[in-house]
Amino acid sequence: MSPQWIVVIVLIAVVYFIFIKKRPALRQNKKSSSEKKSKEEVQSNDMIECAECGIYCEVDDTILSNNKYYCSQECLKKS
Repeated sequence: MSPQWIVVIVLIAVVYFIFIKKRPALRQNKKSSSEKKSKEEVQSNDMIECAECGIYCEVDDTILSNNKYYCSQECLKKS
């Protein structure tokens, strides 16, 4: 086998493993934007919308109840 064929085969393998092989893994990690983030997935400095009044608060300042985030006890009682 000539060295030119070895180079071509190596280039095809590199292109396959870099561009084609990794694509399905990237598609699986994407989630639809309509899905809510769970408490484990959000960072402490992420902003979350209150389910009752609509203002945005940091995750650390919110109350999680029934998979919805609330900014205060008042908003939690209203719902």
